[in-house]
Amino acid sequence: MTDIPKIDLFVIGGGINGAGIARDAAGRGLSVVLCEKDDLAEGTSSRSGKLVHGGLRYLEYYEFRLVREALIEREVLMNAAPHIIWPMRFVLPHSPADRPLWFIRLGLFLYDHLGGRKKLPGTRRLDLHRDPEGAPILDKYRRGLEYSDCWVDDARLVVLNAIDAAEHGAVVLTRSPCTSARREGGVWRVTTTSSLTGETRVYEPKVVVNAAGPWVSDVVTRVAGSNSKRNVRLVKGSHIIVPKFWDTANAYLVQNHDKRVIFINPYEGDKALIGTTDISYDGRPEDVTAEDSEIDYLIAAVNRYFKEKLRREDVLESFSGVRPLFDDGQGNPSAVTRDYVFDLDETGGAPLLNIFGGKITTYRELAERGLHRIARFFPQMGPAWTERAKMPGGDIENEDFEAFPDKLKTDYPWMPRSLRQHYARLYGTRVTRIVGQARSLADLGRHFGGDLYEAEARYLVAEEWALTAEDVLWRRTKHRLQLSTDEQAAFAEWFDHAVAKAA
Repeated sequence: MTDIPKIDLFVIGGGINGAGIARDAAGRGLSVVLCEKDDLAEGTSSRSGKLVHGGLRYLEYYEFRLVREALIEREVLMNAAPHIIWPMRFVLPHSPADRPLWFIRLGLFLYDHLGGRKKLPGTRRLDLHRDPEGAPILDKYRRGLEYSDCWVDDARLVVLNAIDAAEHGAVVLTRSPCTSARREGGVWRVTTTSSLTGETRVYEPKVVVNAAGPWVSDVVTRVAGSNSKRNVRLVKGSHIIVPKFWDTANAYLVQNHDKRVIFINPYEGDKALIGTTDISYDGRPEDVTAEDSEIDYLIAAVNRYFKEKLRREDVLESFSGVRPLFDDGQGNPSAVTRDYVFDLDETGGAPLLNIFGGKITTYRELAERGLHRIARFFPQMGPAWTERAKMPGGDIENEDFEAFPDKLKTDYPWMPRSLRQHYARLYGTRVTRIVGQARSLADLGRHFGGDLYEAEARYLVAEEWALTAEDVLWRRTKHRLQLSTDEQAAFAEWFDHAVAKAA
């Protein structure tokens, strides 16, 4: 009988929290296995508003500690991954019918000072009739404010954490659900089964971490046969993608009649990402979709402020995600805390760390604190290390991303500007792993449209666990938004053949 591998840590869930914990733990010298039932970031972690932010509106619910910690982490993540995280200015037009202006100014004053802001510019007042940021706004709105937060490519942040975990020795298993986790004689026996090959793997970890996001309670009860007094509340957030309808580089934040705020962000160059809704959700997380009523809600919120009116036919794409928020008993989904809670179950001497809640901005700190909770089980574990560490591809000279594409122009003078920018933004200094010895576009292989070449797709299969065309077109990249339906179909046909041949 084959010996069952004995490992330190088994992490269930390939979203941002699971990938972050696997990275941190592997970097401290622990033996780690991460399993994900689908693709990395296929659930909530690729369906966010794409922001690293303190959460301005959380101040209204007195979440001062959470906002402060998130603002501090905002700077940490900017330093770690300047290629996929960058500053963005948000314009907030003021409507006298909603929150009073003094209240918003007070909130932004706190926002500027709670987290020890170092890199980002502070808040400034705007005359929307005079300043260019006000040009697309209806004339009835005269005053506005502009503040700073950051954009993030959420799915790539997850993948980069998984890459770093693997390069520190972790085993990353995608499309391999954890089918069983049982305590036997004071130790864990965990089984995963590949949904592609049917291969079964068994491990004996000292500790299991349940970072399954919306499925955390299912893992507790069905998979681990355990129980917890904690629970998550599933809240659905939907977004729409439309053509960009303003000229400046800033984003907008508008208040709706129901006091919710809606982000209107530049997206993929010539598009806009608009969201989000906040609706309690009782269905299967796998089945979540943006409902017509949510799309209408988002369109109405935009049209309340902007001169150019959106229509249903302007919606190019919509997506919806389920946020697994810690259930703190609040009735209003918008008031439910975005903080996280750990539940450490040591039944039978085999620890299970369940994670409830959390948000992208604080994932690194969550991982660090989670490992602190289980540190006594690993006396050999190294110290915390991620606060000053670079993410893969983030080791850009002087953290100056703006100069980085110019360096690529020197290295690859034959490469079109849009392709240089694409590679720089997604891969940072690891662009060399894609381009290799190429001396022309022809050397990158087949061109599928837009900025998608064969060399990139093959890299994503070889080094980033891409196993389907959608993994490439939608999570590792956003090529789907730039390719026609026919081009996507041609790529999918090539990919299925190329991957099957390679396998």
